[in-house]
Amino acid sequence: MSPAAITGAADGATSAGARARDDAPLSVALLTYSTKPRGGVVHTVELAEALQDLGVEVCIYALNKDQGGFYRAPRCPHVLVPAAPAPAGIDAVVEQRIAELTTGLRRLGGRHDVWHAQDCISANALAALRAEGRIPHFLRTVHHLDDYDSPYLRACQERSVREADACLAVSEAWRRVLRADLGVDAAIVPNGVSLRRYGPAPDGHEAALRARLGATGSPLYVTVGGVEPRKNSIGLLRAFLEVRRRLPGAQLVIAGGETLFDYAPYQREFEALARENGVWPAPAGASPAAASPASASPPPLVLAGVLPDALIPALYRLADAFVFPSVREGFGLVLLEAMASGAPVVSSAQPPFTEFLEDGESALLVDPSRTDDLASAMEAILDAGVRRRLRAAALETAARFTWERSARIAADVYRGFLGNRRS
Repeated sequence: MSPAAITGAADGATSAGARARDDAPLSVALLTYSTKPRGGVVHTVELAEALQDLGVEVCIYALNKDQGGFYRAPRCPHVLVPAAPAPAGIDAVVEQRIAELTTGLRRLGGRHDVWHAQDCISANALAALRAEGRIPHFLRTVHHLDDYDSPYLRACQERSVREADACLAVSEAWRRVLRADLGVDAAIVPNGVSLRRYGPAPDGHEAALRARLGATGSPLYVTVGGVEPRKNSIGLLRAFLEVRRRLPGAQLVIAGGETLFDYAPYQREFEALARENGVWPAPAGASPAAASPASASPPPLVLAGVLPDALIPALYRLADAFVFPSVREGFGLVLLEAMASGAPVVSSAQPPFTEFLEDGESALLVDPSRTDDLASAMEAILDAGVRRRLRAAALETAARFTWERSARIAADVYRGFLGNRRS
């Protein structure tokens, strides 16, 4: 399907006649603001594919902001709605993206039993279409809520939740927040992990990826999510610097970073700290020794950026430990991916992680604000006995959170929602 064309592209849309039949398959539209591998987008693609495997007719609608398409091709019908280059200022960006998605969906005129938005932008677009009478209702999944400084963004986020006909959350922690702060009750459709894509067995990409990143340090710590405040990237860097004082061969790989928001001030602070301590990486494409001309040792810090999706399982398998001291997540999707891939995990001792991780059993959990505790856990996880215990429990935990399970829960929520509306 051409990324640039939307007219007639809604292959997953169900005709009005088919929707009127009692025996017609359930038809669901899943909407997301991006095609890049952020947690909400990955959730959308994986949930859509799992729903399709259950016999649900699914179509994904996504803004195609760079005309590059999805981070991987979904196995289900999908429509890419063109988006123009972003204007200056985050308020203007969000306003433009809502308008682009609204216009694209209006032109398509798709018909579905359920319209399900996975973010603030797509929920606001659906609210506009419902007000025009073009769709009957919409659902909104809240992955997490942000504390915006902008009044426009705060209003946009709140409107996307309050105006939805039904809300879903990915964790009990955020269900409680929605009820306490906004008076909204939400069903839980959790994140999952594909055990077909993520597993401990090598797939042949490991050696090439290690060479590509210069990831030859020991121990090798990996995290995914880029450099931004809620990932606690500076806290992780400080802990890593402490570890290196005792383990000078340690290396930290930070992958990912695709985001709608501008975290430049935070990233400059991160860079200043890394430069001050002599671990700022060489320019992209330079040899591993380029960051330290007098030595052939690997660069202490690797900013890998957004890697091809096919390489992510291998990245987890390269890790001596996956370290994720985030301070705000909807669920922690990457934790399940890492655990399913056999990587022992250090993470934050706070919800939502504590809903599925048990300290000392399936992961090492620490206060993410305490640098010393994080550094100590990063060293403790290198113990062979600790690694074996965590790895075994992690594989069991990941096996309980499949996308098939999430899809079955979602399908039940959809049918219950439609049944309530009919009655």
